[in-house]
Amino acid sequence: MSTPTVLYWFRQDLRLEDNPALNRAIELCQQHTATLLLVYIQDQSHEHEWQNGEASNWWLHHSLLSLNNHLEKQGQQLLILTGKPQQIIDTLVQTYNVTHVTWNRQYEPWARHRDTGIKSQLKEQGINVRSFNGTLLWEPEQIAKKDGSPYKVFTHYYRRGCLGQPHPRRPLTLNAAIGDVENQTLTAQHQNTLGEMGINALQLLPCISWDSEFYSHWQPGEATARNKLDQFAATAAQAYKSQRDFPATPGTSKLSPHLHFGEISPQQIWHSIQASVNGEALDHQELDCYLSEIGWREFSYYLLYHFQHIPKQNFQAKFNHFPWQHNHAALEAWQQGKTGYPIVDAGMRELWQTGYMHNRVRMIVGSFLVKNLLIHWHHGEAWFWDCLLDADLAANSASWQWIAGSGADAAPYFRVFNPVTQGQKFDKDGNYVKTYCPELSKLPPKYIHCPWEAPTDILRACGIKLGNTYPKPIVDLAESRKGALEAFAQCKAAFEESA
Repeated sequence: MSTPTVLYWFRQDLRLEDNPALNRAIELCQQHTATLLLVYIQDQSHEHEWQNGEASNWWLHHSLLSLNNHLEKQGQQLLILTGKPQQIIDTLVQTYNVTHVTWNRQYEPWARHRDTGIKSQLKEQGINVRSFNGTLLWEPEQIAKKDGSPYKVFTHYYRRGCLGQPHPRRPLTLNAAIGDVENQTLTAQHQNTLGEMGINALQLLPCISWDSEFYSHWQPGEATARNKLDQFAATAAQAYKSQRDFPATPGTSKLSPHLHFGEISPQQIWHSIQASVNGEALDHQELDCYLSEIGWREFSYYLLYHFQHIPKQNFQAKFNHFPWQHNHAALEAWQQGKTGYPIVDAGMRELWQTGYMHNRVRMIVGSFLVKNLLIHWHHGEAWFWDCLLDADLAANSASWQWIAGSGADAAPYFRVFNPVTQGQKFDKDGNYVKTYCPELSKLPPKYIHCPWEAPTDILRACGIKLGNTYPKPIVDLAESRKGALEAFAQCKAAFEESA
C-alpha cells in the first residue's frame, strides 16, 4: 500500500507562520508517517462573479512566487493548479492516496458553499477533513446580541461583542520545521493528469503595463509583511490616532494587502500591537484606535457572513428608492482623477498608480461619487475591486455602503465630505496633492485645494490653465450637496409610501 498523504490547501493564507491548518497538516504527517502535499488552486468554477481584479491578481502572482521560493528553500514543493477545486481535489485524493485534508476557512458566500460541498464529498469517501480559522480574530457565529441576533452597530459589536470574548488566540509557531516533513513528489504522469500547472499557468499579470509603478511601492510576501508590522508597531503605531488621517504622512501600517492575502494574520497584528505597549493596547489611546480598525475589518466579515446580500443589495431597504443618476462622463472623470477637485483627483491617481489609496481619501472620493455626483455605489465598488491591491469582498462592500449611507451603522446621509475643507484640514500644505497632481505643484497652499479661486496671474505664473492643464470642477459643491439631500428626502418619502 502506498504511503499516506496529507493535503494542505493554500487559499487566502499565503504564509507559514501562525497557520492553524498548515500546523495541523504537519502534525498529521508526523503522526501517520505521511507525506505532505501543498496545493494552491485558482478557482475557475465560475460559480461566482467575484474573480480577483487585475491589481489583486498582480499581488497574488508575486505572493505565490514569494511563498514558492520560501518553500523550495526548505525542500518543499507547492503544486499550483487552475480549474474547479472540487474536481482537482478529487483527482489529487485518488492519485496520491490522500487520507487527510486541511484548509483555513473563507467567509465569502460562494466560498462557503463551495467548501461545504467539497467537505461533504471528502467525508463520503472516508477522507478526514478539517477546516480552521486562520483569517479572523473572532468567528462570525461566535458574536451575537443577548437575543441571539447579529449586531448591526459597530461599537456594540466590537466593544460588547468582541472584546467581551476571550482574547484572540496567540499566534502559532510551526510545531516542526516544514523542511523535516517528506514532500510528495510529482511525476510526469501525474502532471499530465492534472493539466497545466505553475504560477505562469494562472496568467495573473495584467495584459497592459499599468502596474509598472507597483514594483516601486510594494513587495508582496510573508517576510515583508512581518518586517512592515514590526516597523509599524515600533514607530507609527504609537501615534496612529493623531497621524492616521494625513495622507502625506506615513501614519498607517499599509498592511491591508498583506492581510487580505493572508501573508500575515490578524492574530499576529493584534498581539504585536499589544506587545508594543506591554499588553496594554486597549488602555493606550493611539493603539486602541488602530486595533479598532482591525475590528472594522472583522465587522465587515461579520456582516457578509450574516447578510450575504450586501455586495449587491442595499443593507437598508429604503435606499432601493434612491434616484441615482446615470452620468458616464462624470463617472469617467472620477475614475481618471479629472474632477477638478485636487484631493479627489490625487486619491484616484494614487489608486491607479499604486494600487492603494489612503483611508481618509477613500472616504472623500467615495462621498464625492455617491453624494456630489449621485452615482450608485456599485460603480465605485466595481472600480475599487479592479484597482485595489487589497480589494476584499467584505470590506469593499461594507465600506461603500457605509459611505453611501445605505449600510449597517452607516455614515448619516447628510454627512457629505467637502473635498476642499477636507484637503485643507488633512493636507494643509498640499504635499499629497502635489505628489499625484504635479501640474498643481507650484500653487501656494492657499489655493492648492481650490485652484479655481486663484487669481489669474498666479495661475499663469504656475503654468496652470484651468480646463486645459487641469480640469475645472465638474460639479458645484453647494448645489450638489443640496441635490443630495433632496434626493435622500425623495428616497425616504418613497420608502415610507411603499411600506
